[in-house]
Amino acid sequence: MPGENLSRDEARERAALLSVDGYEVSLDVRSAVGDAEGEGPRTFRSVTTIRFRCNEPGASSFADLIAPSVTAVSLNGRDLDPSEVFDGSRIALEDLAADNELVVDAQCAYSRTGEGLHRFVDPEDGEVYLYTQYEPADSRRVFAGFEQPDLKAPFRFEVRAPEAWTVWSNGAGDRTDGVWRFAETKPISTYITCVVAGPYHYVTDSYERLLEDGTRLEIPLGAMCRKGLAPHFDADDVFLITKQGLDFFHDHFDYPYPFGKYDQAFVPEYNLGAMENPGMVTFREEYIFRGKVTRASYEGRANTILHEMAHMWFGDLVTMEWWDDLWLKESFADFMGAFANVGATRFKDAWITFAIRRKAWAYRADQLPSTHPITADIRDLEDAKLNFDGITYAKGASVLKQLVAYVGQDAFMEGARRYFKRHAYGNTRLSDLLSVLEETSGRDMAAWARSWLQTAGVNSLTPQVLLSAEGRVDELAVVQEAAESHPELRPHRVAVGLYRRTGEGTLERYARAEVDVDGPRTVVAELAGAEAPELVLVNDDDLTYCKTRFDTTSLATLREHLGSLTDPLARALCWSALWNMTRDALLPARDFAGLVLRFAGRESDIGVLQMLHAWAGSALVHYVAPEGREAVGRLLGEGALRELRDAAPGSEQQLAWARFFAAVASDQAELALLRGLLEGTEKIDGLDVDQELRWAFLEPLAAHGEAGEDVLAAELARDDTASGKRHQVRCLAARPSAAVKAQAWAQVVESDALSNALVEATIAGFAQASQRELIAPYAEKYFAAIERVWNERSIQIGMDVVRGLFPSLRDSQDTLDATDAWLSAHEKAAPALRRLVLEARDDLARALRGQACDAAAAGR
Repeated sequence: MPGENLSRDEARERAALLSVDGYEVSLDVRSAVGDAEGEGPRTFRSVTTIRFRCNEPGASSFADLIAPSVTAVSLNGRDLDPSEVFDGSRIALEDLAADNELVVDAQCAYSRTGEGLHRFVDPEDGEVYLYTQYEPADSRRVFAGFEQPDLKAPFRFEVRAPEAWTVWSNGAGDRTDGVWRFAETKPISTYITCVVAGPYHYVTDSYERLLEDGTRLEIPLGAMCRKGLAPHFDADDVFLITKQGLDFFHDHFDYPYPFGKYDQAFVPEYNLGAMENPGMVTFREEYIFRGKVTRASYEGRANTILHEMAHMWFGDLVTMEWWDDLWLKESFADFMGAFANVGATRFKDAWITFAIRRKAWAYRADQLPSTHPITADIRDLEDAKLNFDGITYAKGASVLKQLVAYVGQDAFMEGARRYFKRHAYGNTRLSDLLSVLEETSGRDMAAWARSWLQTAGVNSLTPQVLLSAEGRVDELAVVQEAAESHPELRPHRVAVGLYRRTGEGTLERYARAEVDVDGPRTVVAELAGAEAPELVLVNDDDLTYCKTRFDTTSLATLREHLGSLTDPLARALCWSALWNMTRDALLPARDFAGLVLRFAGRESDIGVLQMLHAWAGSALVHYVAPEGREAVGRLLGEGALRELRDAAPGSEQQLAWARFFAAVASDQAELALLRGLLEGTEKIDGLDVDQELRWAFLEPLAAHGEAGEDVLAAELARDDTASGKRHQVRCLAARPSAAVKAQAWAQVVESDALSNALVEATIAGFAQASQRELIAPYAEKYFAAIERVWNERSIQIGMDVVRGLFPSLRDSQDTLDATDAWLSAHEKAAPALRRLVLEARDDLARALRGQACDAAAAGR
């Protein structure tokens, strides 16, 4: 990534100097089809005209462009020598006038990493598909521009494409004289412009709404995917969620959707979940389900649709000034995704999913050495790329959920409405949001922001219960603690719930009190005199962001009666707390696995069940002591198979247990059952082994040497699609062979021939928990290679390699020492690279502490 960074100081200086009046971008992507011409990357022509003003005539600045070559540059009618003004990532602009016109004619490269204009060839039918992905700063790979959020401008796009193709962009468009021309956009940032082109399968619908002023709002709706996925595309459900979301946000935001049409493209080899390009939202195509999935998958898709829709207001209409305030859009969108899911769709339990899945992401991120305040210090674009993390999204959303409880929903929404109207098509900072919330709530937002937005770390809340001689609560207090590295104690609005077993054996709440926890110890006076509880839940209803701890009695109750908790949110919160205790080496991993085996089969919420499966698998791989792995793995395999056979035929619970069984299968009998299910010689009533489930069964067979290259080739012939190819590549890399591992390593680390999706698949197959000794030699190779990879490859591939190939399965002090040695020897390496290595080191150190806790428990 040499020479491609942009600092915050440079961006501020340029924003103070320039104002942009408009872009005209002309792309010719007819070169996307047919044979590539000449040596080097396949390219397309990009001609950009930018009209902009400079408030200091005679000053100098620069435009951003990453391209293999520039044909011509002219500034105010004056031709400039590309060899003198273009350095590979910037175009120098000298002696600017008050009013300027810059024209850049370049040959830009199609992407194979999902950054810029990505080109994908469908192996099923040979069709070519294009789409763009820019955030935070990759529009400069497609057209020349000023690549920072606060230099907004209207855009006009025109695209020349192959005759049989359709092209889409942010505005409505049509084809005349062989050229697709699109309506001028409202002022938007460069990173949310978009072009999608190819023979996509396209479905249309429309949304209408009568506005309060009597006018009718009409929004054309479109949804698209590759032709090969069309048989699986449930566009009706996508449109249903879309319309429900548009109703919800119009009801709450009082600002009509401002971007005309609303297209949604499900695209291949996508690095993200989705991207909020106004009028042209892009999603990863895995949201189109080729086989049977659980309700949780549909809920997740709906959440993403609503998250991106919320961005049309939070992020697109009003945009952060610089990436420091990325949270202004992402935290709000993450919150609004769950809020709208509950309020507008069939997924009324979305806050449960938020509590157990999204917050788990936040808790992990907030305990890493790289943790940061929600309002982060983003020095440059590399920092920005890494801050699309669990803090910016899920912790920020959790804090906003508490803010709604703090100021009230009405005040919060009125603040949002004023924010949109006051800053429409503009850029904002934290202070702009706080000011409107102070207006609508009457509360001092500065103190709240200091505690919650401008400090890092997560607090722990633990109940202390003192009982009277009569067996009633004499005093119940909540103790708040913080890590030494981040000692801030925060104000928490919490609900404290008391639970006891009923005569029928269910564990029910019988008392609840809301209290403001502030400082190290807070007494909950309202609960004095209550009957003695068997379980105290200090963040009942999930009002705040914290790690929940238990007193001795509560933990003992959960060990015996967790499955008896009737409230699904309370159960999810208890499971989340127990997992945090496992990660913090306070609960032995084998005990957590035992709780999953004992109680997960009674879990009614499918999303919670699938999360428990993921955590149990992680406990086995990372936190169980090495000498106990075989025994715990055997218990998990036996338990998963028992639950699979006991599950209702055809149910989503049966599907979830089938996938978990495949993930933990290891002995010959378990592998033989998987092989029999694939071949049809074994059967479990109601279990449809569709193509996606076939691949899920094949990976463990490949990893244990039970499915070779010929078997995987035959499966690809059966499923000769882009999805099938990714699965096959992952399974091929999973095989237990030194030659296989060497080839996989070379394909990812020593070559850039693979696309981003196949890099991801190869890495996923390479690291198998059953092959620790086989891949141990790659620890040394990893540390020798990562700085070169980081410097030579795109930031997305660099992140994939550094994270995915860290030797976490060589979980020993030796690996910690090797990591520390690399960090000591590379103090001047790119800060973003060091951050990734530090995070991986922290995960490994945490795993070793967990293993020590587990080993101690085994010796009890």
